[in-house]
Formats: sequence, structure tokens, C-alpha cells
Amino acid sequence: MRKLLIKEVASKGITDERVLNAMMKLPRHFFFDEIFVTHAYEDKAFPIGQGQTISQPYTVAFQTELLEIKAGDKILEIGTGSGYQASILLELGAEVHTIEYNKVLYNQTRKFLPRLGYRPHFYQGDGSRGLPAQAPFDGIIVTAGAPSVPQDLIQQLKIGGKLIIPVGDGKTQEMYKFTKVTENKISKKSFKNFSFVPLLGEHGWKK
Repeated sequence: MRKLLIKEVASKGITDERVLNAMMKLPRHFFFDEIFVTHAYEDKAFPIGQGQTISQPYTVAFQTELLEIKAGDKILEIGTGSGYQASILLELGAEVHTIEYNKVLYNQTRKFLPRLGYRPHFYQGDGSRGLPAQAPFDGIIVTAGAPSVPQDLIQQLKIGGKLIIPVGDGKTQEMYKFTKVTENKISKKSFKNFSFVPLLGEHGWKK
């Protein structure tokens, strides 16, 4: 089932073999309640409680590929959720700092991931402001839809660092890739539309 899923993700345009191999290695069904395990290898998002979802595998692969991760890169993930995306980043050799707004999900995932052997640095709080105490980062990945691009996140990138963020309204968002070329120059690329749960916090959809 996992092989078929990876084949389907690749058929949709994902070409980075390292990303595909990381997804092949990680058992997605570990992130599902047993009664929903048949859904684990379908290319779709799925609810995980607290109004959040585990992202569609293609979306995870797409955002990860845009980051262009090298082993040892320091990556900030905004929106820990189930921990699936953080685990993929760890499989690629990144040093992962992940922040979750929802306290219930934060506590669940902080206990769960180490049992699978994945140990990112966990934080609970407002990810829309980034994580200035740990900045700068080689990459920042936002796994929730933002109403606009938080400038705090741009500031927390290293020169050459990349911010991957979906921006739009509460229903659909356009995926953007920002690269910090110099301290005062930012390049921007936009990609296809996706649908994420809302980014919460000061620079998100406030709650």
C-alpha cells in the first residue's frame, strides 16, 4: 500500500528521490487510529482531532521538495499537528524545530513521536511569529493557511534560506516559496493552490 501511494505521489510530479524515499520509509498508518488504518495510504488529508488534519501525502512531498533540504539544515516547522511532516524532515537529515499552537496536539505528539524514534525540538505557542530564540533557519515550512506572509518569518531566515507558506483565504491558498537572497532582497515563486486548515496566532487567523 505504501509503495502504491509513493508511486501515485511521484506520478503527480514529485521527482526528488530523497523525499520519496523518506516517505517510503515512514509508516503513515502509525499516525492513524487503528480503525482508520485503511485511509493511511490514500493520497488525501485526514482529520486528527482538534479541528486539525494530517496533510495529504502529495502536499507533504510538494512542500518538502520546495525546501531543498540538505543534511544538517536547521528547519522550523510551523504547525506540528500529527508529527508526520516533522518525521519526514528528520528522515532527510534536518535539525527540526517544530511549534504547535494547540496544546492538546502538542502534548500528544511530543509523547508519541519519540516512541517512533523521531525526536525534533518541540515547542508550544504562536508559530505565526516564528521562533526568534532559535533563529536563523535554513528553511521554514508552514503547514497551515496564512492570510498574509508574516515578515517575522522572513527575518528569521538565513541568507539563502527558504520559506514555504500557503497564503490565501480560509478555503484555498496559493503556495509560495520565498528565498532570502540577501538581507534586503527576497525572491518569490508561486505555485498551485492547496487547501490547509487556518494558521492561528497574531499573524494568522487570530483565535
